[in-house]
Amino acid sequence: MDRARVVVVGSANMDLVARSGVLPQPGETVLGGEFAMIPGGKGANQAIAAARAGAATRLLGAIGSDAFGVTLKARIDAAGVDTALVRVVYGASGVALITVDDAGENTIVVAPGANAAFTDLTEPERAAIADADVLVAQLEIPVETVTAAARAARAAGTRVVLNAAPARSLPADLLDAVDLLVVNETEADAITGERRPEPLLAVVPRAVVTLGPAGAWYVDRDGASAQVPGVRVDTVDSTAAGDAFTGALAVAWAEGREIVDAVGWACAAGAACARTLGASTALPRRAEIDELWSVSRGPGRAS
Repeated sequence: MDRARVVVVGSANMDLVARSGVLPQPGETVLGGEFAMIPGGKGANQAIAAARAGAATRLLGAIGSDAFGVTLKARIDAAGVDTALVRVVYGASGVALITVDDAGENTIVVAPGANAAFTDLTEPERAAIADADVLVAQLEIPVETVTAAARAARAAGTRVVLNAAPARSLPADLLDAVDLLVVNETEADAITGERRPEPLLAVVPRAVVTLGPAGAWYVDRDGASAQVPGVRVDTVDSTAAGDAFTGALAVAWAEGREIVDAVGWACAAGAACARTLGASTALPRRAEIDELWSVSRGPGRAS
């Protein structure tokens, strides 16, 4: 079988990660522990997740002309993602300030930097989208660019997976081009005013609501509805678990897996990611996902 072809349009940030016993409250300073600088951003994370899950993956986005930009491109390249079309713009790269507590919970503040300058689409970028099996997008770049990419994909017959994060109001012309929407409960509430998945079918034909360690809930307009259980692991850092889920789901769907099975495999990817500190550095490889998925389903059941 040929490798699935996935194009990710989205952000690339340098993640500045600090560990602390507890997350600081407003106005509070807490003494932290380990610190790390790790390439991240939802676009870069999902591209690396898709590449490690087995897809031939390209990233469309923008990095700055600073030292962070040089490091970001080198690290994303090293992860097996094609960055030939990633733009370099003058100024600062995107940065995410992340605090992770001892329970693996986190708080994140993103300064978009070069990501905010990723506007419009070039003809080579449109051609890359048209050549893909699946386009994956998020909302850490201008929504107008996401909309243009989704509509270019729809025109070319490329499936569109939108991870509507961070939560915001979405234009109708973007939603009209989405084949599969991936959100958590907070993001679902921002779109429909409810945390359940069924109301999302008023705006998209298929939707997944992720439930953290509890798994995910899939629905579609053909009447399918499935609560897919999570995979139990000892959580170290949940920062990029959602990105691991989305990247793996796009790959599984592009490979032709039945969609509920694809959601289950993506749950295993998210769980595998949560076992390790960091964002892009924690994203699991295909063999690790397969192993955890197989174990979670019990003896004698193939992944």
